[in-house]
Amino acid sequence: MTNAATPAGLQRTNTLFRRRLLAVACNLALYGGLAAWLATILCVDGWSAVDVAFFLCFLMASPWAVVGFVNATLGLWLLRFARDGLARAAPFADPALSAAAPVERIAVVMTLRNEDCARAFARFEAIEEELAHTPEAAMFSFHVLSDTSIGAVGDDEERHVTAWRARRPDARIFYRRRAHNEGFKAGNLRDFCRAHYDDVDAMIALDADSRMSAAAILRLARISARWPRIGILQSLVVGAPSSSAFARLFQFGMRHGMRSYTMGAAWWTGECGPFWGHNALVRVKPFFDHCELPALPGKPPLGGPILSHDQVEAVLMRRAGYEARVLPVETESFEDNPPDMIEFSRRDMRWCQGNMQYAPLLRLPGLLPTSRFQLAWAMLMFLGLPASQALILIGALKPFDGEASFPVASAIAFWAVYLAVGLAPKLAGLADIAVGRETARYGGAGLFWVGALAELVASFLLSAAVGFRTSLFLLGLPFGAGLGWGAQQRDAQGLSWRACAAAFWPGTLFGLVVVVLLAVGAPGALAYAAPYVAGLVLAIPFARATAAPALGLWMAERQLCATPEEIAAARPR
Repeated sequence: MTNAATPAGLQRTNTLFRRRLLAVACNLALYGGLAAWLATILCVDGWSAVDVAFFLCFLMASPWAVVGFVNATLGLWLLRFARDGLARAAPFADPALSAAAPVERIAVVMTLRNEDCARAFARFEAIEEELAHTPEAAMFSFHVLSDTSIGAVGDDEERHVTAWRARRPDARIFYRRRAHNEGFKAGNLRDFCRAHYDDVDAMIALDADSRMSAAAILRLARISARWPRIGILQSLVVGAPSSSAFARLFQFGMRHGMRSYTMGAAWWTGECGPFWGHNALVRVKPFFDHCELPALPGKPPLGGPILSHDQVEAVLMRRAGYEARVLPVETESFEDNPPDMIEFSRRDMRWCQGNMQYAPLLRLPGLLPTSRFQLAWAMLMFLGLPASQALILIGALKPFDGEASFPVASAIAFWAVYLAVGLAPKLAGLADIAVGRETARYGGAGLFWVGALAELVASFLLSAAVGFRTSLFLLGLPFGAGLGWGAQQRDAQGLSWRACAAAFWPGTLFGLVVVVLLAVGAPGALAYAAPYVAGLVLAIPFARATAAPALGLWMAERQLCATPEEIAAARPR
């Protein structure tokens, strides 16, 4: 293997190759070690049908947790214990390296489809106004790309654009509404690139719930200008302050969990990084020339237009000789998280459907191995869910398989280790903040650790309930069950008992069956099963409670699970 450089000249390919070998070795060692340990537990008194089924489901369910552990561990090491950890993971990240680079022509684009206009335009206008106060203001134009299908909403969009232009006559503000939704969001962006192929060098892609500061946008723009062979530069997106109890809990965990995970992944994926579809800089010409999504054979939900376009575009960009990179540090790049568990579950199912469409794309010619892994990994994120649900039921059946003895101590130790492996991104994130003495940004150590405990409990309840619902959805995809991308609920408005029950009663029934089996066969195991079963049994009341505006207001008043931005805004100036 020749020691060539990556397309942007940022790293040597031999260096990345060695890192990838190490990452693979760590993953295989942990995966193999856990599998071997579990086999020694299950083989006592021979292998029963229950043992075989449990072992096979474990093999299918555990890769996501294993990779998460390795990425988070590597990330924590880079963040807090390695010298120049950020430079190793993202050699372009030092602002001094790109400070002198002139900003190119940048289009800031926001894609809309039947969204709350007042909310979306308020965010977009704030971005434009902040950039207008920078020396580089003349290099930016602002484009609203509408795929709205509801006439009244489209009229509202036009009124907002007219009012915006009147308030900001010197800004370059453009509005275009397509008469069709061909290609969904990817088609919307592609039409924009076709129309502005020679007008702009790059675009900042935003969703209706996106918000980026001028400093964050300028940092991406200068990096891109300094290294023009970076075709996609993804920022680390964090949750915006929210009055929704559900969103506060979720974004708190995402905030500290994503930093270590993303840093570790960036270290070894290198120039074959992720694209999340928004809050990212994309170079227009290579995107248009090389990132057109292939048509999938068959009909939806698994055929037809690709729903989850972003990661496909990232691997196509890399195939074309450009890098896809992630900037794995917080840079005032925000998004709204779903305000309740039903909306979160719908988003999860849409991602599941879109990611399952990647299967035929694994055979695309010219993709690098790491790019193929990114596609496969996006699929495995969901493919392991049914197996994880089956593990719960099979584990409850284990006491009935007639074995005379069982290594209880070893099984409990295995349970504890596997639980820690699954929690690694969250635990590494908490350690990152504690070691870095950053708890003051979250309102102090007391508030931070109370929020961490609340989020940890909520994450078990959420993952069990949503995981079961997504598993059922996944199993229905081959039979035609599917969803489309439409307008999303952005604000907490409360959920009725009927809506919660309609969404989560199958999981509740499943959880109750497991509880009854354990109560009869192994009552002592109920405590160990609680992290995986409680979310199923309590899904309906948990969904209703976390959607209640009153609970969100109570948490906000006490700054529980607050973002650093929320804490900073509340401090007296």
